[in-house]
Amino acid sequence: MGKFVPCQGKNACRDNELRCLTCGRGQHEIEQLRQLMDQLASLAVEYDYENIDEYSSYVARKLEKMITYRRENLQKG
Repeated sequence: MGKFVPCQGKNACRDNELRCLTCGRGQHEIEQLRQLMDQLASLAVEYDYENIDEYSSYVARKLEKMITYRRENLQKG
């Protein structure tokens, strides 16, 4: 299992066209995550959520539960 290393910001990002040399993530992985984050942000803007802190917390909590659930199911076989 790999360890996620968060982006250190666009100014710190260095790549060799395959992966970021700062965080070690592949370009495809970085782009995929950016697209998903953009979708989450667009949803909040579209519905004009004023309590973005609660929205962000909800997404983080649910995501953690989903990952844990899926990993447990994968281990069960």
